[in-house]
Amino acid sequence: MKISVVVPVYGCKKALPELYKRLVKALEKITAEYEIILVNDNCPQNSWEVIENICQKDKHVIGVELSKNFGQMKAILAGLDQITGDWIVVMDCDLQDDPEEIIKMYDKAQEGYDVVFARRAERKDSFLKVFLSQIFYSIYSYATDGKYDSALCNFSISKRQVIDEYLKMKEQHRAFVMYIKWLGFKQTSIDVEHHERFEGKSSYNLKKRIDMALELLTSQSDKILRLFVKIGFLMSVFAFCMIIGLILYKFVADVSIGWTSIIATILLVGGMIITVLGIIGIYVGNIFIQTKDRPLYVVRQILNKDRE
Repeated sequence: MKISVVVPVYGCKKALPELYKRLVKALEKITAEYEIILVNDNCPQNSWEVIENICQKDKHVIGVELSKNFGQMKAILAGLDQITGDWIVVMDCDLQDDPEEIIKMYDKAQEGYDVVFARRAERKDSFLKVFLSQIFYSIYSYATDGKYDSALCNFSISKRQVIDEYLKMKEQHRAFVMYIKWLGFKQTSIDVEHHERFEGKSSYNLKKRIDMALELLTSQSDKILRLFVKIGFLMSVFAFCMIIGLILYKFVADVSIGWTSIIATILLVGGMIITVLGIIGIYVGNIFIQTKDRPLYVVRQILNKDRE
């Protein structure tokens, strides 16, 4: 196999036939040796029915059905565990990214790159989504001492060696773009066109995005904990100076300090303590989940795995 394409499928049943058709057309311009791995992450629209029909018609397509919804990252992992190609493409199923861009990414990779990311220079997402994404990547870059572009997405092509190293990682929370960038290798990106979703809307609501952001930040770095240690120290210094100032003010001006400042200080410090304890709890929770060592996903069935 020359190229493997991994596509997690959730909430885009009507887009699958068009996606398949355009993928085949694009891949055949590169090589006749390719495979398309469609991973059904328990799509509520019964996308598995469409995947079954495609697999019956084309042995180049492998259908992977998960036993329940494990999330996009786990679905990508399930697909990557089935690859046989020398080059691996990861993309979403909603057709916001053009399958035809694979040709451009492949050609760029032949210049000596191990990974080529698609960069959505002009995203067709809501202002809030883009804004929150930029904020998250700024915080993530600080927390991990790296540089991450919010315009990059899962859509990419990687050499097999890169994906093999990625699969060796055993973390429960394994964001594709961040971890591929962490691996190093020779990487670059190219600008691609970004479109509106073929149908429906993203299943990632604000709550899911916040949960995912917390998981990624606390599973990748302890810098957030160290940041709060610094904040706590600065608050202690400030509180000490404030106490000295209030005592001097009392004796010099002979004015009663009152309870307001004391209550405000207690509430501020108490809020900080609760926040820090919550963050520590998240880290401990990550350790608990990791030590259980459960499988990252469970496969119900695979179609065309033993194709001739």
